Amino acid sequence: MSAGDGDGWAFCDLGHEHWGVYGAAGLLVYHHDADGRTHVLLQHRSRWSHNGGTWGVLGGARDSHESSEATALREATEEAGLRLIQSREARPMGRRGGEGPADGVDVVGTIRDDHGGWAYDTVIAAADRLLPAHAANRESRDVTWVPVEQVPDRKLHPGFAQTWPLARTALGRLVVVVDVANVMGARANGWWKDRAGAAARLRDDISAALPSGLTGGALPGELGLPALYHWYPEVVLVVEGQARDIGGAADLRVVAAPGSGDDTIVAEAAAARATPGDRVVVVTADRELRERVAGVGATGVGPRWLLGLLDGTA
Repeated sequence: MSAGDGDGWAFCDLGHEHWGVYGAAGLLVYHHDADGRTHVLLQHRSRWSHNGGTWGVLGGARDSHESSEATALREATEEAGLRLIQSREARPMGRRGGEGPADGVDVVGTIRDDHGGWAYDTVIAAADRLLPAHAANRESRDVTWVPVEQVPDRKLHPGFAQTWPLARTALGRLVVVVDVANVMGARANGWWKDRAGAAARLRDDISAALPSGLTGGALPGELGLPALYHWYPEVVLVVEGQARDIGGAADLRVVAAPGSGDDTIVAEAAAARATPGDRVVVVTADRELRERVAGVGATGVGPRWLLGLLDGTA
């Protein structure tokens, strides 16, 4: 297990030859500008490379010890001069080679192109600005931000051309807002004896499950989400009453309602929906609350879905 051990050719079950012994991955990073226009960062491949002269995502072979997300971030660093980490990681932004601080991106989902025995993962990530990028090695002729409506005008890499129609629909975060008091009440575990303790246990269970990724099949069909291989949701827990002081947890945000929990949930849903492309799911069985969040563009689902994920029965 070493850096670069994924370099090499491999055959899929269809008999096609692909670069990457352990598969490959690329990063499709997007940004919504102040005018609501969406841009994606694309690479113009060098003529000598496979499918040279085409446009696609920054990417390459996955090493044996890497996740697809780690591969995609590494390749963007190597090919475009970016220094990327996931914004949600609870570690300080490091420095490389004495240069500036790393740029945070939020990984929101992954599209898998599975050839049988070999796969290419397109990792979709959100950036909070048009990150400065350039052709940093000989694999690129150019690296530039392209408005999404202009992407089809480019000569696209065949694999990216196949992936783009689905990717275009998935340039946004999935935000899951949890009505903790309501979901907690759906668990028959004696929560009424210790509301704060029950809320903390629910927080920890969710922290261990949701931010690590949800397969497309684990999401309710009524949400109408693009059929990604994985979604990586941003999770917001709204707590109230005796549970207000439970504190946060890794990879999710806990919001203590200053007054009405319902009002805070509606406000959180509305704030998330203000970002173009973002989808918001509110987990609650409260019908009135579900009607209120629908009014700000969010979708309500019952606690059974979430509890099924946590209990392994979904």
